Amino acid sequence: MKNFNNMEFKRGWRVLILAIVGVATSSSSLLLYSFSSMIIPLEQAMGWGRSELQAAITALSLGTIVASQLAGWLNLRYGLRAVTLVSLVTLSLSLYLLTHMGGSIWSLYLGFFLVPLAGLGTLQITWSHLVNLWFEENRGFALAIILSGSGLAAIALPLLTTWSISRWNWQAGFFALGLLPVIFALPLALRWLLPVVPVGRAAAPMSNDVSRLPGIVLKEALRSWRFWICNLSMTLVVACVVGMVTNIVPLLQDRGLTATQASQVFSTFGISLILGRLVVGYLIDRLWAPGVAALALLMPAFACLIFAFAENNLLLFTLATMLVGIGAGAEFDIAAFLIARYFGMRDYGRLFGAHLGLITAGAATAPLLFGALFSMTDSYSGLLGFSFVCFVVGPLLLLTLGGYPVFKREALPAY
Repeated sequence: MKNFNNMEFKRGWRVLILAIVGVATSSSSLLLYSFSSMIIPLEQAMGWGRSELQAAITALSLGTIVASQLAGWLNLRYGLRAVTLVSLVTLSLSLYLLTHMGGSIWSLYLGFFLVPLAGLGTLQITWSHLVNLWFEENRGFALAIILSGSGLAAIALPLLTTWSISRWNWQAGFFALGLLPVIFALPLALRWLLPVVPVGRAAAPMSNDVSRLPGIVLKEALRSWRFWICNLSMTLVVACVVGMVTNIVPLLQDRGLTATQASQVFSTFGISLILGRLVVGYLIDRLWAPGVAALALLMPAFACLIFAFAENNLLLFTLATMLVGIGAGAEFDIAAFLIARYFGMRDYGRLFGAHLGLITAGAATAPLLFGALFSMTDSYSGLLGFSFVCFVVGPLLLLTLGGYPVFKREALPAY
């Protein structure tokens, strides 16, 4: 087992804080974790059905696919700092434009597709790339820390949007979301996203030459069965996590909870997501990551059973929501860790961008499926049954990955 390298955290604590805030205010976090609390207000104000509204998350996923491919290329060409600073501003502007949607639901779909493109430099690919370059011995734990920013978003955003909408209207929800990147992330990025990376205990200028970093290139990874196992496993899990996240609040309201109660229950998702990420991130640095991930990702399967069979029990609903959060806490930090460990850092930006794009493409179909199932059954039983199967099969696939490959180190890390 590895020893905890305190020097990495002494050197990189500013990077961690910046990346936590960056993840929390990214385009995917802002729209995904607020959407569940906005479904009923949009349904009441605009007359759009719940099954129709689910397609907005598909549009968000499709926009994220395109944005993730562009982000890896633009970061390599222009550098993380320039791309990220511009993206934080354009992300806020795109969220403000959502307040001017027309009566057609296609304006919502278009807006959700364009927001991740406007904020492409704020996606997890940017923050995980940054942290992977600053941390090696404690890479899993560092990724878990920064990706816990999505847990903070899951805690705060439902409460923020519910309060804003109840005080003003649905437009206030999007306006409040648009303020967050420029108020919190932009000042930190201006100060701490500097053109230096660590080399040993010193710092060295950025370089766009990544050809000497250990690992394989995208073309080689596409021929690796391990790459496709990672893609399939994480697609099954992420698709159902997205389905659960965007439906928990209306599901609970259908069970008799008020909007405020449902939002409060959903906030426990964020708490367990953070705890799950930190525990899993700490363990994957010391134990075999696929085994740790499989155990954590099985937890939402039990949540599906509770949601399916529990009767108006606030405690059980809270427990189920927290189990979903534990599974969600293991997904993207596991994905970022596995890509770095099994394929190296030589072509990490394009590799993780391709991985993120593929699993997002698969996950993009889930809201359409869940919306269709809800329309057919007028209940959430179909969603819960489908998700249960995926939460069992997906984690078990990771157990086939085997041991970590060893790559020859030809150079110290650099941009």
